[in-house]
Amino acid sequence: MKLRTFVILLAGALAVWQPAPRAQEAGRPTIGYLYIGSPEPSAHLAAAFRAGLMQTGYVEGRNVAIDSRFAHNDVGRLPELAADLVQRRVAVIATPSNVPAALAAKAASGTIPIVFNIAGDPVQAGLVVSRERPGGNVTGISSMHPRLMAQRLGLLVDLVAPTANVGVLVNPNNQFVGAASIADAKSAASALGRPIEVLTASSGEEIDAVFGSLAPKQIGALVVSPDVLFSNRRQQLVTLAARNAVPTIYSVRELPEAGGLMSYGPSLLDQFRQAGIYTGRILKGEKPGDLPVQQPAKFEFVINLKTAGALGINVPDFVLQQADAVIK
Repeated sequence: MKLRTFVILLAGALAVWQPAPRAQEAGRPTIGYLYIGSPEPSAHLAAAFRAGLMQTGYVEGRNVAIDSRFAHNDVGRLPELAADLVQRRVAVIATPSNVPAALAAKAASGTIPIVFNIAGDPVQAGLVVSRERPGGNVTGISSMHPRLMAQRLGLLVDLVAPTANVGVLVNPNNQFVGAASIADAKSAASALGRPIEVLTASSGEEIDAVFGSLAPKQIGALVVSPDVLFSNRRQQLVTLAARNAVPTIYSVRELPEAGGLMSYGPSLLDQFRQAGIYTGRILKGEKPGDLPVQQPAKFEFVINLKTAGALGINVPDFVLQQADAVIK
């Protein structure tokens, strides 16, 4: 065969053949994993998501691939990251982090199934039309409930001086959860006949500023609302709370495990596992619109007695009896 003929045939073949998109590599489906935070602080949560997948028969690297995107707490990057996953033709997009991540995924595709895990109301956020029958291509797990903020505030008041001024810390960038947390906190505080101060932070620098403002505002106790930023910044939060001697209650156990005083809320590990199970069920052929939005199956109250001692707090027996886990 002449060289010219060979080159022409080769060029034609290359024009027809294109590398398969990553989602089809090795003949296995790819899950797009979109997370608002960073990989290191959430590695245990990603492991719980994979454990949920395994319960449905999917093992990463064997019969499923996971293509992860992390926004490193930059909400503005979420649309770009979601669009990239859509372009790669992933089979499912899992957004086990917050409302903005789920909304970015939904805006990027109306056909690719999306599984969220949020601390807000998915109907109010515009993710689904109904919890029972989500419809469309979106479903997941939602943990927001007014009683959670009331429980946190009640536990904090029981533990510290009943007259202490209380603040609630929210991330203004997570508007759906932040607004609901503020409303729930004010309602709970009103029921207890006490005021509550709203504080906002959307970065590490702003968290520093919040703690610097507590003494001038005479805030003696703090409730931290659920948010990935606060979970990722847990070491900063517990360090500042200890340095400023401010009794603080958080939404997840990762904070008292890192040295915070206490937490009350759903198990993040269990929620991520549930998100993995839903993702696996969709890969098997179930439609997200037919899968009802789930509520967390497990709630836990965790208290760190070592931190309580450092703050000079004597934990009453009736509070300890409510605890699911006591860190000594």
